[in-house]
Amino acid sequence: MAKIFMNRNKQLEEYINEYLDLVSRTGLIFYEAIKSYIDEDEERFDEKFITITKMESEADEKRRSIKHKLYTYMLIPESRGDVLGLLENMDGIVDCCEKTVERFSIECPEIPEFVQHQFIDLAKFSRKTVEEVVKASRSFFKEIDLVEDFINKVHFYEHEADDVEEKLKRTVFQSKIKKFSRKVHLRYFAEKISMISDEAEEVAERLSVYAIKREM
Repeated sequence: MAKIFMNRNKQLEEYINEYLDLVSRTGLIFYEAIKSYIDEDEERFDEKFITITKMESEADEKRRSIKHKLYTYMLIPESRGDVLGLLENMDGIVDCCEKTVERFSIECPEIPEFVQHQFIDLAKFSRKTVEEVVKASRSFFKEIDLVEDFINKVHFYEHEADDVEEKLKRTVFQSKIKKFSRKVHLRYFAEKISMISDEAEEVAERLSVYAIKREM
C-alpha cells in the first residue's frame, strides 16, 4: 500500500506530524498533571495546567491550518475527508485532556489516600490509549499494515482503564466516607479521567474504517 503523501504534499505531512506530536504530548502532560495533583505538588500541577491549556490552543490552530491547506491547495483529494475526520476526532482527545485538568484546578477534589494509586493508574492507562492511537494515526499515513496492531493496543488499554475505573468507584462507594456528595465527586473525576480512553477508542474505531477504505 502506497503512502498517502506524495512529494508535493511534504509540507502537509510535516504539519500533520506536528499535530500528532501535540496530541501525544497532551496525553503525557495530562498524566503528569494528574500525578502532580495526587502528589499534592501544587506548583508542578499549576505548571502542567498552563502547559496543557497552551497546547490545546496550539493544536486547534494547527488543525485549522491543515484544514485550510487541504481545501485551498486541493491536496490528497481522494483521502481528504478521512484526514479531516481523523483530525476532528483527535481534537476531542486534546479537549478532553485539557478540560479534565481544568476541572481538577477549579473543583480541587480531595482524593483519599486509599484510592490515590487507582487514580494514577487510571490516568496512566488513559495516557497509554492516547499514545497508541497516535501511533495508529501515524501508521495510517505511512505504514497502513500496522494500523490494526496499534488499534488493538488502544482497545487493550481502554479495557484496563475500564477495569480500574470500576474498581475505584466500588472502593469509594464501599468506603467509610460519610458524605455521599463526596463519593459522587470522586466518581465524577474517575469518569472524567476514563473518558479520555473512551475518546481514544472512538478515534481508533473510526481509524479502522478509514484504513479499510484505503485498502479497498
